[in-house]
Amino acid sequence: MPYEFKAQRRVEFSDTDMAGIMHFSNFFRFMETAEHAFFRSLRFSIAPQQFEPGPNKIGWPRVHASCDYRKPLRFEDMVEIHLLVAERKTKAITYQIRFGKITGDTVEEVARGRLTVVCVSFDPASGTMKATSIPSVIADQIQAAPPELLA
Repeated sequence: MPYEFKAQRRVEFSDTDMAGIMHFSNFFRFMETAEHAFFRSLRFSIAPQQFEPGPNKIGWPRVHASCDYRKPLRFEDMVEIHLLVAERKTKAITYQIRFGKITGDTVEEVARGRLTVVCVSFDPASGTMKATSIPSVIADQIQAAPPELLA
């Protein structure tokens, strides 16, 4: 079962701040992009209409997001975004996301983030969300990464 996903992305000029480095907020956008690509690699989408028709729509709100920055990324840098499933519970998934600057054949870690999402169902009548079990069709395809990979 999958527990990791890697993507590459170039730092665009619009990703940078006045100091010429990637703005801290864009690391969170990159995390979300990697999460969506991970779901697509499993032939799913995080969009609610992808799942059961009718009133039983699900969503994936974020309940935690953090990032520790070690070195800057700059315009034109190539970045490896390495998503690892740190934990999969009945109703939530926590990802560890490592950002690596690609230089030739080497990847130097420059930041590390964490993102926790909870599976929720929507009640169309009240407009509320409630935590719910991750559908088995999704949960059965995702497992936590081995501890040695998360160190």
